[in-house]
Amino acid sequence: MASQRAFSERRTARRRPREAKPLYTAVDHGHPVVIRQSDFAPASRTGSWGTFAESFIRFNERSINELGVQLDLAAGTPEPVIRLIPGTSAGAAPLRSAQTGAVVAGLVVKPRFGWSGVGNVMSETGWAASPNFLDLPLVPGSARQVPPWVLAGPVLFRLQSLLKSITPGYSLRDEIRASPRGSVLWPRYVSESLVRGAWQRIPCRYPDLTSDPALRSFVRWALERVRSQLLRVGRTEIVATELVRIATRLLEGLIDVPSRKPRSQDLDRAGTPRLLENAVRNGLQALGWVVDERGLGGGQEMDGLAWQLPLEQLWERYVEAKVRADVGREGGDISVGRLGQTVFPLHWSTSTARSMTHLVPDIVVRRGQSVRVVDAKYKAHFAEIDEQMWMRISSDIREAHRADVHQVLAYASLYDADDLTATLMYPLRFATWEALHARQRDAAFADLFHGSRRVRLELRGIPFGRA
Repeated sequence: MASQRAFSERRTARRRPREAKPLYTAVDHGHPVVIRQSDFAPASRTGSWGTFAESFIRFNERSINELGVQLDLAAGTPEPVIRLIPGTSAGAAPLRSAQTGAVVAGLVVKPRFGWSGVGNVMSETGWAASPNFLDLPLVPGSARQVPPWVLAGPVLFRLQSLLKSITPGYSLRDEIRASPRGSVLWPRYVSESLVRGAWQRIPCRYPDLTSDPALRSFVRWALERVRSQLLRVGRTEIVATELVRIATRLLEGLIDVPSRKPRSQDLDRAGTPRLLENAVRNGLQALGWVVDERGLGGGQEMDGLAWQLPLEQLWERYVEAKVRADVGREGGDISVGRLGQTVFPLHWSTSTARSMTHLVPDIVVRRGQSVRVVDAKYKAHFAEIDEQMWMRISSDIREAHRADVHQVLAYASLYDADDLTATLMYPLRFATWEALHARQRDAAFADLFHGSRRVRLELRGIPFGRA
């Protein structure tokens, strides 16, 4: 029901006359965004939210939660103000009126390392972590704020899965052949071949195993549209160039069908069966997005899809890729928390103390008698600690950094090894990393001793892409 309602709202929005709606923009881990009361509630003499503050929160709770944004009622004059505090995710979501619940604005959270940095990381990790499309209405004004490749990547992979999932079936095929196959169409043979003396041209009809040609024609059209859009930015965006190669490879497998733009009824008819594979259902949805040009196949529309990209997860996969590359060069065995390979259950004495049931280090590398525990942290601690004096850093940052150190040391205490290293990996802008690396300050070390046991604590910054 939720998906049908969101789809209905999108279709309704396309039929309405275009009107400019406000778009709020933020940066992950960045400054709070103050929401203007006049955009979401009737004007008041004091300019305050009044009773509409509660309804704004209620109507927009889902959008805010999907983007990992915190809502804050902050002190203001003459009344409290509503602030949205961005977290560790990038994305776009609609914002609804506090009076009617209709979509009246949009929110876009941009990555603090820039779109190019995110694109390079996604490219290096093979799109292991990519944007998630949200079952929400379109986001006003967002299509022009987000590079086309951000959403084109997941769409291409959906279309790729759709092509793999199209079930072959038998259909009757008419063909002029030199030797008979199936049934010979004798009336046509007499009237078209024999009368012209072309006795070797035999019209035949036979069952042929083939995939749905109409659906493959639709996919070809969509791939051409997305590829064309990506080519426009390919010279400046490396990830766009990579996606162009993927689209080109998929198009090479569709040379046997013509390119055909699907109509709404074509997609509705293809999606009529209730029991569709996820790949087919998602692929048909992606086709609809390209048809509607929601920042994917032409960029003519201002409104874009609602989506979310967990940057913390993307960073973890990027660090994992870097560590795997090191292990490939230097040897060793790697275990990864996301695969359930580093799980340590916690056995509590009472059932009331079960808020945490496991300890799960992100990455563990074993080389002989040495163990290295790596914890990826998508935070700004390392750069801020290097660029500012410790005493000038806010108490919140100091406490968060201490918590990171305590966590990785707790992970390290789980292992018994002669040589034990606990590493915290933080992201840096490439220019910052380059400057620190030149001064050999992109990593810091401390040794902790307890009896004869030594643990080396390592704080290391690596560039988040090259943006």
